[in-house]
Amino acid sequence: MSKPPKKTDKVTPDILIKTIWVSTFLAAIFVLPAMGIFLGIYYSTGNLLIGAVVGFGVHFVTLAFAGKISRFLTGVIGTGN
Repeated sequence: MSKPPKKTDKVTPDILIKTIWVSTFLAAIFVLPAMGIFLGIYYSTGNLLIGAVVGFGVHFVTLAFAGKISRFLTGVIGTGN
């Protein structure tokens, strides 16, 4: 069995707040465009399947750039010292 990680006291409230902000922005960037496209196609055409396929496609394309987006947001939000 593996041992649980050791507790560190080096996590400051500032780091936690920045982590929460970056995570919130990432969630919005990944979900909102796909959801908007899905709902737009569904309400304009009434076709659930096409809306779901295109929405999932957009979602996975944004996930392909997750690392770059995360590094950018961490750099932007992390410079507020």
